[in-house]
Amino acid sequence: MKLRNALLVASTLAAPAVAFAQPVTGPYVSLGVGATYLDDQKLNSITYPDLGVGYYGAGNGHIKTDTDIIGSAAVGYGLGNGIRVEINGNYLTNKLTSFSGLSAGGQEEQYQGFVNVLYDFDLTPYGLPGITPYVGVGAGYDQLQFQNGHASGYSGGAPIFIRETNTQGDFAAQGILGVAYNIAAIPGLALTVEGRVSAIPQDENFHGQFFAPGVATRVDFRVPDSLNYTGLVGIRYALFSPAPPPPPPAAAPVPVAAPAPEPARTYLVFFDWDRADLSARARQIVAQAAQASTHVQTTRIEVNGYTDLSGTAAYNQKLSVRRAQSVEAELVRDGVSQGEISIHGYGESNPLVPTAKGVREPQNRRVEIILK
Repeated sequence: MKLRNALLVASTLAAPAVAFAQPVTGPYVSLGVGATYLDDQKLNSITYPDLGVGYYGAGNGHIKTDTDIIGSAAVGYGLGNGIRVEINGNYLTNKLTSFSGLSAGGQEEQYQGFVNVLYDFDLTPYGLPGITPYVGVGAGYDQLQFQNGHASGYSGGAPIFIRETNTQGDFAAQGILGVAYNIAAIPGLALTVEGRVSAIPQDENFHGQFFAPGVATRVDFRVPDSLNYTGLVGIRYALFSPAPPPPPPAAAPVPVAAPAPEPARTYLVFFDWDRADLSARARQIVAQAAQASTHVQTTRIEVNGYTDLSGTAAYNQKLSVRRAQSVEAELVRDGVSQGEISIHGYGESNPLVPTAKGVREPQNRRVEIILK
């Protein structure tokens, strides 16, 4: 029954799960210490070959122990895909409390060697990048022996002794369930917590020396199997752990939208030859200037009239003033306060396109609206 339970536990621990492996790559070492509990061992037989005496069957009771300590060490290699393979050695000791119904002392020791196969689970997709659960199974060798075992209450209360009793060692198996916590400050270093179940699934034959008052002889006894439950805390160090990835590049600065261009501060309104009335296009330009005056800081609006170099200078002076007055009136109609506007007529001076006297140049027949 104990063997079936042990195999069931080991199978459960090693059951596959859907997850992403957080890989350990390359060689690593680990150390751990903890507590171990050895399940009660049934005595199938006790024999004294030199005396020709033997006791067989269920009446021979059990060997019972207290929880005690375990030390563990391993050297392994991570394949980089979540799978690890390691060689693991353990030393376990349990204090002997009862032998075949008699109060007992001494200790029962185990020396174990396993080849373990383990699988790590990556919890990064679940927001736990530093925590890595793992499961594993192992197969190997277990030697179990008694050191200075003794019992009292036999043969009228006299003490008996069974010293340095050992087995030849047997096949053993173990299941492992653990979790590692990565130490970010030291790449490759992790703290570990493990639970293990190990079993020797066949009979164990012990051979030793029996001492009682007036008796010193050989003693043999047999138990059907052994089952250990252990808990460990430890450290694991990956020898050539890759350097942590560099931090992500700083986010590119969010481009700032270019400010909308400031409305123009100078607008040109052109006139037909010898005319001071506004064309449809001229009214559009005056409306733009009036609208712009509401969006830019403006203290005054200058309206300056000009003519080309055809005609007399006196006539052109008057014509430039009429042109400026036409634009002023249109600005007022478009909502500009007349108090903000100052007009000037400059006649044929300051031509936009220099020409000879008498040339009718369209670009010189203009009014300049200047927002100041």
